[in-house]
Amino acid sequence: MVGIGPGGPLDRTRRAEEAIAQSGVVAGYTGYLALVEDLTAGKECISSGMTQEVERCLLALRRAARGEIVALVSSGDPGVYGMAGLAMELASREGIAVPIEVIAGVTSANAAAAKFGAPLMLDYAVISLSDLLVPWEVIRARIESVASADLVAALYNPRSRKRTKQLEEAAAVFLKYRPGATPVGVATAVGTAEEHIVLSDLAHFLETEITMKSIVIIGNRSSRFVEGRFITPRGYKL
Repeated sequence: MVGIGPGGPLDRTRRAEEAIAQSGVVAGYTGYLALVEDLTAGKECISSGMTQEVERCLLALRRAARGEIVALVSSGDPGVYGMAGLAMELASREGIAVPIEVIAGVTSANAAAAKFGAPLMLDYAVISLSDLLVPWEVIRARIESVASADLVAALYNPRSRKRTKQLEEAAAVFLKYRPGATPVGVATAVGTAEEHIVLSDLAHFLETEITMKSIVIIGNRSSRFVEGRFITPRGYKL
């Protein structure tokens, strides 16, 4: 299980690159395989589209059961909205006894935070707004809890062409507990040629371009902009 980071080669770890180099088969979502094509020359690549995670994972496990070394790649970290947990569940269900190693990767939240400044210096929560696998009522309850607890929030899968209301509802929940001037950062396609970084605030960030490739980080009540950087103070006495 290999985390390839948010996109660009500079954000991949050496351990991830070595794991792919040692593998004869590399499996992953088509878009993710494109991000590591510089590492897969001469290797068999197994690709499939979005929403085919179970089938892709099973195929990778079955190839591993034949004695092959398989790298199943995920963007970011494979244990954060990635494939690591699914692989372990499926291996147990199918009785496929193969060693599974998880190779950590730079998460999209961490990569985005570094572009903004230091918004995750104190306690924070990560929430996906995609309701494909989790009911929206559950996600909304979690947003309410995070907002009321004054945690910085990193929002994954904030908006798609068909799914726009969720982000608007999330913004409304945060505005119940935090002022409109609360810093917000929107990072899209970090580490790639399409990278786009915007600093805004809670009252206006919905006016920026936000896609499925974006990460939105919403500050807490102590977060602020300092010299054009978005920071959340840890509490040090200055």
